Amino acid sequence: GGSDLGPMMACEALRPFSDRRISMHFVSNIDGTHLSEVLNLVDLESTLFIIASKTFTTQETITNALSARNEFLKFLSSRGISEAGAVAKHFVALSTNAEKVKEFGIDEENMFQFWDWVGGRYSLWSAIGLSVMISIGYDNFVELLTGAHIMDEHFINAPTENNLPIILALVGIWYNNFFGSETQAILPYDQYL
Repeated sequence: GGSDLGPMMACEALRPFSDRRISMHFVSNIDGTHLSEVLNLVDLESTLFIIASKTFTTQETITNALSARNEFLKFLSSRGISEAGAVAKHFVALSTNAEKVKEFGIDEENMFQFWDWVGGRYSLWSAIGLSVMISIGYDNFVELLTGAHIMDEHFINAPTENNLPIILALVGIWYNNFFGSETQAILPYDQYL
Protein backbone atom coordinates (compact mmCIF):
# COMPACT_ATOMS: atom_id res chain seq x y z
CA GLY A 1 0.00 0.00 0.00
CA GLY A 2 0.90 3.64 0.10
CA SER A 3 4.19 4.41 -1.59
CA ASP A 4 5.18 0.88 -2.55
CA LEU A 5 7.37 1.85 -5.49
CA GLY A 6 10.55 2.24 -3.43
CA PRO A 7 10.38 -1.14 -1.67
CA MET A 8 9.11 -2.87 -4.81
CA MET A 9 11.96 -1.43 -6.90
CA ALA A 10 14.52 -2.32 -4.23
CA CYS A 11 13.26 -5.90 -3.98
CA GLU A 12 13.48 -6.25 -7.76
CA ALA A 13 16.90 -4.60 -8.02
CA LEU A 14 18.31 -6.68 -5.17
CA ARG A 15 16.76 -9.97 -6.30
CA PRO A 16 20.19 -11.64 -6.68
CA PHE A 17 20.56 -11.25 -2.89
CA SER A 18 17.05 -12.45 -2.05
CA ASP A 19 15.93 -15.63 -0.39
CA ARG A 20 14.20 -17.35 -3.33
CA ARG A 21 12.03 -19.37 -0.95
CA ILE A 22 10.18 -16.15 -0.10
CA SER A 23 7.80 -14.68 -2.66
CA MET A 24 7.15 -10.95 -2.42
CA HIS A 25 4.00 -9.44 -3.86
CA PHE A 26 3.10 -5.75 -3.72
CA VAL A 27 -0.51 -4.65 -4.07
CA SER A 28 -1.46 -0.98 -4.14
CA ASN A 29 -4.08 -0.71 -6.89
CA ILE A 30 -7.58 -0.20 -5.50
CA ASP A 31 -8.92 -2.37 -8.32
CA GLY A 32 -9.62 -5.69 -6.60
CA THR A 33 -8.33 -7.69 -9.55
CA HIS A 34 -4.69 -7.24 -8.57
CA LEU A 35 -5.26 -8.38 -4.99
CA SER A 36 -7.39 -11.29 -6.19
CA GLU A 37 -4.65 -12.45 -8.55
CA VAL A 38 -2.04 -12.32 -5.81
CA LEU A 39 -4.25 -14.14 -3.31
CA ASN A 40 -4.71 -16.92 -5.87
CA LEU A 41 -0.92 -17.33 -6.09
CA VAL A 42 -0.11 -17.62 -2.39
CA ASP A 43 -0.70 -20.15 0.37
CA LEU A 44 -2.79 -18.05 2.77
CA GLU A 45 -1.92 -20.28 5.72
CA SER A 46 1.77 -19.33 5.44
CA THR A 47 1.39 -15.75 4.18
CA LEU A 48 2.47 -12.68 6.10
CA PHE A 49 0.54 -9.57 5.11
CA ILE A 50 2.50 -6.35 5.57
CA ILE A 51 0.16 -3.37 5.61
CA ALA A 52 2.24 -0.26 4.95
CA SER A 53 0.47 3.03 5.54
CA LYS A 54 1.79 6.07 7.33
CA THR A 55 -1.66 7.14 8.54
CA PHE A 56 -3.45 3.78 8.18
CA THR A 57 -6.27 5.74 6.55
CA THR A 58 -5.16 5.84 2.88
CA GLN A 59 -8.19 4.62 0.94
CA GLU A 60 -6.36 2.29 -1.46
CA THR A 61 -4.28 0.71 1.28
CA ILE A 62 -7.12 0.20 3.75
CA THR A 63 -9.47 -1.13 1.03
CA ASN A 64 -6.86 -3.71 0.03
CA ALA A 65 -6.04 -4.53 3.65
CA LEU A 66 -9.70 -5.08 4.54
CA SER A 67 -10.21 -7.22 1.42
CA ALA A 68 -7.11 -9.29 2.21
CA ARG A 69 -8.24 -9.72 5.83
CA ASN A 70 -11.73 -10.80 4.72
CA GLU A 71 -10.36 -13.33 2.22
CA PHE A 72 -7.91 -14.63 4.81
CA LEU A 73 -10.67 -15.10 7.41
CA LYS A 74 -12.92 -16.80 4.81
CA PHE A 75 -10.05 -19.14 3.99
CA LEU A 76 -9.59 -20.07 7.66
CA SER A 77 -13.30 -20.61 8.13
CA SER A 78 -13.50 -22.86 5.05
CA ARG A 79 -10.74 -25.04 6.52
CA GLY A 80 -12.27 -25.15 9.98
CA ILE A 81 -9.29 -23.23 11.39
CA SER A 82 -9.95 -20.94 14.33
CA GLU A 83 -9.99 -17.25 13.45
CA ALA A 84 -9.08 -16.28 17.02
CA GLY A 85 -5.90 -14.24 16.92
CA ALA A 86 -5.27 -15.12 13.27
CA VAL A 87 -5.13 -11.52 12.06
CA ALA A 88 -2.67 -10.67 14.81
CA LYS A 89 -0.42 -13.54 13.68
CA HIS A 90 -0.59 -13.06 9.91
CA PHE A 91 -0.77 -9.28 9.57
CA VAL A 92 1.81 -6.66 10.54
CA ALA A 93 1.56 -2.91 10.18
CA LEU A 94 4.09 -0.29 9.18
CA SER A 95 2.52 2.93 10.37
CA THR A 96 2.55 5.99 12.59
CA ASN A 97 -1.07 5.48 13.72
CA ALA A 98 -1.21 2.92 16.53
CA GLU A 99 -4.90 3.54 17.20
CA LYS A 100 -6.01 2.69 13.64
CA VAL A 101 -3.68 -0.32 13.52
CA LYS A 102 -5.25 -1.69 16.70
CA GLU A 103 -8.77 -1.04 15.34
CA PHE A 104 -7.85 -3.13 12.30
CA GLY A 105 -6.98 -6.04 14.58
CA ILE A 106 -3.22 -6.07 14.32
CA ASP A 107 -1.40 -6.73 17.58
CA GLU A 108 0.53 -3.64 18.71
CA GLU A 109 3.62 -5.84 19.04
CA ASN A 110 3.34 -6.40 15.28
CA MET A 111 3.38 -2.70 14.47
CA PHE A 112 6.59 -1.20 13.17
CA GLN A 113 6.47 2.52 13.79
CA PHE A 114 8.35 5.30 12.08
CA TRP A 115 8.45 9.06 12.39
CA ASP A 116 5.47 11.00 11.06
CA TRP A 117 7.79 13.37 9.18
CA VAL A 118 9.07 10.58 6.92
CA GLY A 119 7.67 11.18 3.43
CA GLY A 120 6.62 8.34 1.15
CA ARG A 121 9.40 8.68 -1.39
CA TYR A 122 12.00 8.49 1.39
CA SER A 123 10.30 5.80 3.43
CA LEU A 124 12.38 2.89 2.14
CA TRP A 125 14.96 3.78 4.78
CA SER A 126 12.38 3.59 7.60
CA ALA A 127 10.23 0.69 8.83
CA ILE A 128 8.60 0.76 5.38
CA GLY A 129 11.75 -1.08 4.24
CA LEU A 130 10.68 -4.19 6.20
CA SER A 131 9.69 -6.01 3.00
CA VAL A 132 13.13 -5.30 1.54
CA MET A 133 14.82 -6.60 4.68
CA ILE A 134 12.72 -9.78 4.59
CA SER A 135 13.53 -10.26 0.93
CA ILE A 136 17.30 -9.77 1.06
CA GLY A 137 17.99 -10.66 4.69
CA TYR A 138 19.08 -8.58 7.65
CA ASP A 139 22.82 -8.46 6.84
CA ASN A 140 22.25 -7.33 3.25
CA PHE A 141 19.71 -4.76 4.41
CA VAL A 142 22.25 -3.32 6.86
CA GLU A 143 24.71 -3.07 3.94
CA LEU A 144 22.05 -1.21 1.92
CA LEU A 145 21.47 1.23 4.77
CA THR A 146 25.22 1.67 5.24
CA GLY A 147 25.66 2.47 1.55
CA ALA A 148 22.85 5.03 1.70
CA HIS A 149 24.44 6.61 4.76
CA ILE A 150 27.81 6.79 3.01
CA MET A 151 26.16 8.55 0.05
CA ASP A 152 24.35 10.96 2.40
CA GLU A 153 27.68 11.81 4.03
CA HIS A 154 29.29 12.27 0.61
CA PHE A 155 26.53 14.70 -0.39
CA ILE A 156 26.87 16.68 2.84
CA ASN A 157 30.67 16.75 3.01
CA ALA A 158 32.17 16.44 -0.49
CA PRO A 159 33.28 19.65 -2.20
CA THR A 160 30.95 20.74 -5.00
CA GLU A 161 33.37 19.86 -7.77
CA ASN A 162 33.51 16.23 -6.55
CA ASN A 163 29.96 15.91 -5.26
CA LEU A 164 28.14 13.34 -7.42
CA PRO A 165 24.54 14.31 -6.53
CA ILE A 166 25.28 17.99 -7.13
CA ILE A 167 27.06 17.27 -10.42
CA LEU A 168 24.17 15.10 -11.65
CA ALA A 169 21.64 17.78 -10.67
CA LEU A 170 23.62 20.51 -12.42
CA VAL A 171 24.02 18.43 -15.57
CA GLY A 172 20.26 17.85 -15.56
CA ILE A 173 19.56 21.56 -15.19
CA TRP A 174 22.12 22.36 -17.90
CA TYR A 175 20.56 19.97 -20.41
CA ASN A 176 17.05 21.17 -19.58
CA ASN A 177 17.74 24.91 -19.58
CA PHE A 178 20.28 25.18 -22.41
CA PHE A 179 19.42 22.27 -24.69
CA GLY A 180 15.67 22.04 -24.06
CA SER A 181 15.95 18.39 -23.03
CA GLU A 182 12.74 17.39 -21.29
CA THR A 183 13.47 13.72 -20.82
CA GLN A 184 16.19 11.99 -18.86
CA ALA A 185 17.06 8.35 -19.28
CA ILE A 186 18.94 6.35 -16.68
CA LEU A 187 20.33 3.25 -18.36
CA PRO A 188 21.97 0.88 -15.89
CA TYR A 189 23.81 -2.13 -17.25
CA ASP A 190 22.05 -4.66 -15.04
CA GLN A 191 18.98 -6.80 -15.71
CA TYR A 192 17.50 -6.13 -12.28
CA LEU A 193 17.75 -2.35 -12.51
